[in-house]
Amino acid sequence: MKKTAIGISDFNTVISENFYFVDKTLFIKDVIDGAQTLLYPRPRRFGKTLNLSMLNYFYTVKQDYAPLFDGLAIAQEPEYMKKQGKHPVIFISFKDVKNSTFEQCIESMSELIRLIYTEHSYLLNSPLLCEMDKVIYKSIMMKSASITDLQTSIKNLTQYLHMYHEEKVVILIDEYDMPIQAAYMYDYYDPLILFMRSFLSGCLKDNLYLEKAVLTGILRVAKESIFSGLNNILVASMIIDKSADKFGFTEAEVEKCLSDFATEDSLQEVKDWYDGYNFGKNTEIYNPWSILNYIYHKELRPYWVKTSGNELIKILLKDADENVKKELETLIEGGSLRKAIDDSIIYSEVDKSDDALWSFLLMCGYLRFDNIEYTDENCVADIRIPNKEVFYLFRTEIVRSWFSTLSTSSSLNRILTNLTTGDINEFRYYFIDFCQNAFSYFDVGGDNPEKFYHGFVLGLIASLRDSYTIQSNRESGFGRYDIMLIPHDISMRGIIFEFKKINRLAKENPDTAMENAKKQLVEKDYAAQLRQRGVETIVHIAAVFEKKQVWVEIF
Repeated sequence: MKKTAIGISDFNTVISENFYFVDKTLFIKDVIDGAQTLLYPRPRRFGKTLNLSMLNYFYTVKQDYAPLFDGLAIAQEPEYMKKQGKHPVIFISFKDVKNSTFEQCIESMSELIRLIYTEHSYLLNSPLLCEMDKVIYKSIMMKSASITDLQTSIKNLTQYLHMYHEEKVVILIDEYDMPIQAAYMYDYYDPLILFMRSFLSGCLKDNLYLEKAVLTGILRVAKESIFSGLNNILVASMIIDKSADKFGFTEAEVEKCLSDFATEDSLQEVKDWYDGYNFGKNTEIYNPWSILNYIYHKELRPYWVKTSGNELIKILLKDADENVKKELETLIEGGSLRKAIDDSIIYSEVDKSDDALWSFLLMCGYLRFDNIEYTDENCVADIRIPNKEVFYLFRTEIVRSWFSTLSTSSSLNRILTNLTTGDINEFRYYFIDFCQNAFSYFDVGGDNPEKFYHGFVLGLIASLRDSYTIQSNRESGFGRYDIMLIPHDISMRGIIFEFKKINRLAKENPDTAMENAKKQLVEKDYAAQLRQRGVETIVHIAAVFEKKQVWVEIF
């Protein structure tokens, strides 16, 4: 059985080392048949880098990589294989350009360009370059070039490569908008846009030495005129059909994965967790990162939403107004919203209007669309949360981030003070009051409301880490408690939480559910770990939930 290529985005490594590969090589055919410059906006970890790496090994004249494609779909297309190994390639990835200042960003860009120039340093030995060109070339390698020279560096390199190889050049730029996102988050947006406009338009617009340019990112950012006047670009966003099946896994591909790895869960269970994306009009897409992790771990749980990249989403939703939160409640309850969709939104506008926010969440992979309808002015579609994995993000990480903004409020400070050093019965009163009044915007229904409250309490007590060791779902005594606060000073209270949903199917009511929760705390002897630490004052908190209704007993 082949290994799963989790986190490996180099096509040569995947093929040469016999990793499991879902064949997307017909993407090469789409690129060859497409416009001179192609932009593919897709969510993170949907195969963008691997696809660009595949294009690199297909086009590059550096070495014979034809054997990598033996037996793959593109090898059955002889007319397209004539392009293999015929062009010099410039491959740039901006995925790690996430600097907090403009100066640091330019420094990172300078280093990337230096590495590319060093890769092609054989050009310095060519008589085709004049002495002035060589001076500028060396200044880029020495990182002493001016910003103006950096802005024109890739365009100039295409000319040098064309003169040397006598073939037009392929430019591949991965995550081209990552520096723009960082600039937006760290407040140097305007100068970075000016730099990127010259940098990208210079090498893509009216470049006589360009064979193809393929860019990937999350957003199109067309309105910022980064591609000003560029009439040779095709933007294949998520809402159009072109190459809809080339990023992410189709259902047929997932079925084969499950069969090849003999997974125990049914396709429907996997579909509920990781499907739900709808690229183009009718192409159902699964999250490839989560599928590969699932077939490796053999466990249905969040993978994609646990990776980095949620920071901007959390910031935007944390600061959302009440109208947005009410609409999010509709989505979390499994409903949909009819919204205008703009696939050319820009970072500077995502926090300016609700429509821009929904479009941004859609393009980032946190929503899906259905029933898209084009009008003279825009397009509208039904949007909803795509699957259980993204539901997890909304119900835990994002909701918790909202509560973190409230953690300095007087009501929450009062709850924390009463919990740790004050009147424990006062804690009970204010905790119940807060839950019943503050959760009006959040869905606490569904099958697992206790997980929602579990997440809320973890977020609430996070600020106590200087005084307590906070543990969740650990073994103690004869069972596994929900949350435990172990004081660093053993003269302080040790605290154990047990959360329980009222099971109406088992004919539970609030009283019987509470008795069961208290019984579990005592019979499982969760306090054993605290006693072993020498903690004498131990507080048991049993909390029973039914949607927004909360019952709490303390002993």
